[in-house]
Amino acid sequence: MIVLGYNGFSKGAELFGRLYGATGIARNLLVGHDAAAALSVDGEVVAAVEEERLTRVKKTSDFPLNAISWCLESAGLTFGQVDVYAFPWRFSDAVAEEMMAEIRDAAMPVAAKFDALRRLGELHTDMLSREAVHADFVRRTGHELDPNKLVLVPHHLAHLMCGAYLAGVRDAAFLISDGRAETLSSVMGELRDGVVHLLDDASVPMTSSLGVAYGRITRYLGFVPNNDEYKVMGLAAYGPPPRHNPLLDRCVTLYDDGTYTLDIPAAPDAYYALFDDVFGGDGEKREEFDFRVRVAGCAQHMVEAVTAHQLRRLTAESSLDTLLFEGGLALNCVANTKMLQRSPFTGMEVSFGASDPGVAIGAAVHAAGLRNRPADTVTTPYLGPSYDEAHILDALAAHADRVTWEEEADFAAVAARTAELLAGKNVVGWFQGRTEFGPRALGNRSILANPAFPDIKDVINLRVKHREPFRPFAPVVLESEAARVFALGKKTSSPYMTFVFPVREEYQERIPGACHVDGTARVQTVTERQNPRLAGLLRAFTARTDVPCLLNTSFNVAGEPIVCSPRDALECFLATEIDHLVIDRFVVSKKDR
Repeated sequence: MIVLGYNGFSKGAELFGRLYGATGIARNLLVGHDAAAALSVDGEVVAAVEEERLTRVKKTSDFPLNAISWCLESAGLTFGQVDVYAFPWRFSDAVAEEMMAEIRDAAMPVAAKFDALRRLGELHTDMLSREAVHADFVRRTGHELDPNKLVLVPHHLAHLMCGAYLAGVRDAAFLISDGRAETLSSVMGELRDGVVHLLDDASVPMTSSLGVAYGRITRYLGFVPNNDEYKVMGLAAYGPPPRHNPLLDRCVTLYDDGTYTLDIPAAPDAYYALFDDVFGGDGEKREEFDFRVRVAGCAQHMVEAVTAHQLRRLTAESSLDTLLFEGGLALNCVANTKMLQRSPFTGMEVSFGASDPGVAIGAAVHAAGLRNRPADTVTTPYLGPSYDEAHILDALAAHADRVTWEEEADFAAVAARTAELLAGKNVVGWFQGRTEFGPRALGNRSILANPAFPDIKDVINLRVKHREPFRPFAPVVLESEAARVFALGKKTSSPYMTFVFPVREEYQERIPGACHVDGTARVQTVTERQNPRLAGLLRAFTARTDVPCLLNTSFNVAGEPIVCSPRDALECFLATEIDHLVIDRFVVSKKDR
C-alpha cells in the first residue's frame, strides 16, 4: 500500500492574513504552517521533506507541491500510483458546528458574532472543508484525485501516529499538546496494541492553549510567536526559577481532572496590558535583559507546572511505562526532561517530528495502519533529498570564482581532515547524505565547531548565525560516551535533541562552549548505525583532541530554512564567516579576496 501524507494550504496565508491579521510578526499564527510531505510504502516511511527546504520560505504554510513531487520522484512513483492521500486536518461538519456554537455562546456583541461567523464561513468554504482540501489538491497538482482516496486525519491523531511510529511502540501513554488542532489544544490517553484510547474528559479546548499562551509571551518579549519560543526557553535559564509565579495566580486555573483554563486575552493590546500589569512592565522595561529573563522564567515555569498537572492525571489512569509526548510544546526540551524525571514513567519518547512538520508523517502512518509498520524498520530522520557527485561538482563550478576545493579519497580521510580543522578555532559547515526531517539539524546539514573554546558560542552567534548572543548550542556526542559527559537521568540516549541534561562538573571546563549558562546542554547522541559519517567524525575528533563532543547547530542563518542542496550550502557558506565547508568528500575553502 502506498500512502502520501501532506500538510499545507494554498490559501492559508492569504485568508488568515486578511481575516485574522496573521501578517508581520503574527505571520505564523495560522493553520497549515510547516508544510511538508511524507511517503509510506507498505507501512514504512521511505521519504519525507518540508516544503521550506525546497522553496526557501521558512515555515511556509503553502500547499507542498515541491515536497509531494520530490517524495514521489524519489520512489519512482506517479500521482496515480498512490493508493491514499492523507491530510492531517479534519474540519468535519461536526467540527464546524462546534466552532459556530462557540461563537454563538461567546460573550461578545451580536454584530461581532455575525462578523466572526462571516469570517469562519469564508475560511471553511475556501480552505478547511473537505471539498476545499480536495479542490486545492487537484488545482495545484493537476491530478484528478478520486475523492475516495483522500483521507482526512484529525490533527492530534496525526501527531500521535508520528510519535508512535518513530518510537517503534504500540503501547504507551501519550500527551499531545500544541497551539491548536481543530478545536482542542491538548489530549491524552493510552495507545494499546496500536489502538487509541482517549481520556475524553482530560482534553483541553483551544481557548486554553498552553502553546498559544507561551506564544503570546514570546511576542510580548519582542520575538515572533509560533517560531521563537525556544528563545524564551533559552532566556529563562539566565535567572533562577521563580519563587512566586504571578502567571499561575493571575492566568491559570487547574482542575482535579487534569484539565486547566488559561485566562489570557487574544488581542495583542489586551495581553500586553495584562502582562505589563502582572510583571510591572512597560515599553522601556520590555527591552531590559533582566526583565525579559524574569518574564521568560515565569513563562517556562508555567509550562512546566501545567504539564506536570496533566501528567498527574495521566499517570493515575495509566499503568504503562512509556510516555509519548508530541505536538509543538514537545519542542520545549527543558520541560521534557523535568516531565520525565518527576514522573513515574521509566521512558519518554519525543520524536524529531514532534511539531507540525511531523503531522505529514503521522497522517500517512494512520492511513497505512500503525500496526503495519515492518518490525525491522529503522527509525531515521534522514528522509529528505540527497545529491550525487555531479550535482555537487556543478554547484562548486558555479562558485569557482569564490571557492577552492580538495577531494578526499574516502570518508575516513574526510573525517581526519575535518577533525584537523575543528581542532583549531574553525567553524565548519557539514553537508552529508540525505536532508534531516524536522526543525533540528541532526548531523547531515549542520554547522560544527569545537566546544573546548570558551568564546566559540559568541563566534557562531555573531559572525555566522547572526542571532542573539544569549542563544546556546547543542553538543553532539557518541551514545557510548554520553553518560560519561552528561547526567542523563532516566535516559540512555537522546538522538533528536529533545532533552536537556546537566553537563557533569568535571567536563564543564573542558567543553565550555557546550554549556548553557545554567550548566546544561541540549544533547544529541549518535551511533554508527544512526549516522556512520558523523560517528566517524566524532571518533576522529576525539582521538585528535581528547574533546568528547562537537557543537552542532543548524546549517542556516537566522530567518532562513536549513540548507537542503549543495547550492544552498555554498550560498550560506559564502554569506557568513563559516571557515570551511565539507560537502560529501569535498573540503571547500574561500578564496582570498
